[in-house]
Amino acid sequence: MLRRTLLSRMFTAAPLLGLQQAPASPAKPAAAAARHEQDDWLDQAPEKHRVIFDTWMADKFGQAAGFAGNWLRINKDQYGLTDADLAVVIVARHGTTPYAFNETIWTKYGKIFADNMSTTDKVAHPNPATNVHAAQLTRLANQGMRLAVCELTLRAYVDIIAKQTSEPQDAIRKELTANAIGNAHFVPAGIVVVTRAQERGYALVSIG
Repeated sequence: MLRRTLLSRMFTAAPLLGLQQAPASPAKPAAAAARHEQDDWLDQAPEKHRVIFDTWMADKFGQAAGFAGNWLRINKDQYGLTDADLAVVIVARHGTTPYAFNETIWTKYGKIFADNMSTTDKVAHPNPATNVHAAQLTRLANQGMRLAVCELTLRAYVDIIAKQTSEPQDAIRKELTANAIGNAHFVPAGIVVVTRAQERGYALVSIG
């Protein structure tokens, strides 16, 4: 007890004796993420509020479209915002990439898509042979929503279609990219754009 009291008095008297405590080291600022021109399209969008919905399983894509619509509607109705204030991106990768294409493409390749799209339960939720989300995605695109379409998955589908139709891959790729819904952007990989968007101020909603 005596020792504790003595030490306490010594620390109290330290300023009087000219003894100064070393200043605390300033906190290191977080390093800013590097920027790459492939991702600059993400900043060609409103800055007030930004959100990105990540999707990769076909049977869950409808949730992303529904939540994106709710996000836009509530921000407009309850917060008085407009399309010019809101940035929405839906990532179409892995099992959801085919939903980025319009009915022209689905009429031609819908069965191939349905046979190859990843889903959590194909028995309970069989893949459709038409793009059941096309109309809703078009409405969202008219409000500024953009699809981020995974190039990795696109190349896989181009290869599958080419093998089943004997058509040249270059022609198939041009056909697919020319028939994307809205102002879709083809990205090197869907998983990468999910992280890049967060570095540029987008909130992430992970759908599955």
